[in-house]
Amino acid sequence: MTESVAEPQAKLRCGYVAIVGRPNVGKSTLLNYILGQKLSITSRKPQTTQHTLLGIKSVGSTQTIYVDTPGIHGNAKKAINRHMNRNAKNALRDVDVVVFVTDRTEWQSDDEITAAAVRNSKVPVIIVINKIDLLKDKSLLLPQLAKLQALMPGADIVPLSAMQGDNLEKLESIITDKLPKGPFMFPDDQITDRSERFLVAEIIREKIVRQLGEEIPYAATIQIERFTTVGKILHIDALVLVERDGQKAIIIGKSGDRLKRIGTEARLDIEELLGQKVMLKLWVKVKSGWSDDERALKSLGYDDV
Repeated sequence: MTESVAEPQAKLRCGYVAIVGRPNVGKSTLLNYILGQKLSITSRKPQTTQHTLLGIKSVGSTQTIYVDTPGIHGNAKKAINRHMNRNAKNALRDVDVVVFVTDRTEWQSDDEITAAAVRNSKVPVIIVINKIDLLKDKSLLLPQLAKLQALMPGADIVPLSAMQGDNLEKLESIITDKLPKGPFMFPDDQITDRSERFLVAEIIREKIVRQLGEEIPYAATIQIERFTTVGKILHIDALVLVERDGQKAIIIGKSGDRLKRIGTEARLDIEELLGQKVMLKLWVKVKSGWSDDERALKSLGYDDV
């Protein structure tokens, strides 16, 4: 019997925690470090996260259900950008706690847009000042702390480094104190609501973004065509969809070298995630205009939460 099952029902706490912020402030990195394993894909490129994803952490009498969200941003010209903004803002409606992630002393127009959405959420707010390991003079944080406290007087503020794991225990302790009492909503060994197929597609997309973020910002998406175990080997066929012939050529690379490298890096991560040998095959296909077509986005799995 697991520890959480043995806990008296009256002591159990369980709730949803939205992790929000503008693009590239470290939301997915924060979730991965809290969970102790890689679940959300990351890169240095903005708008890497395109879907909401639940990361579930069950410890003792507490189950915290984190909602990782796309970065909220103002320049939402395409349908995919509007989809990401809707999903992030919708996640604020039905959660018990909001973690608003900011980046050191930086404050941009997208932070302001996010702050406005957070202020409308009507639930406890924790402001995270992330990446403080990159700030040589910590005294520079003092004006930022004062500014954020004035912006949201009732919020807790936690400076931390998601990448280094600094101060994460304090953040989790504050979150736990704010969760409502109630039974667990998921089995205590479940870590996400997403399928293995979804996680595999995200790993492949991560490798593309990491290698080709400047040339292929968010104009690539992944469709899993085959996901079958034969003997001890999992066979995965994946289709990389891009919008233009030039993008296809970039991903394939000279003599297919780039696509081969993407496939190799993705396969290693997939094998680590799933704990089995994987045979991964990738193809690239042009699907013109998919990122600005609401119907195409829905068919590709970009559903609003």
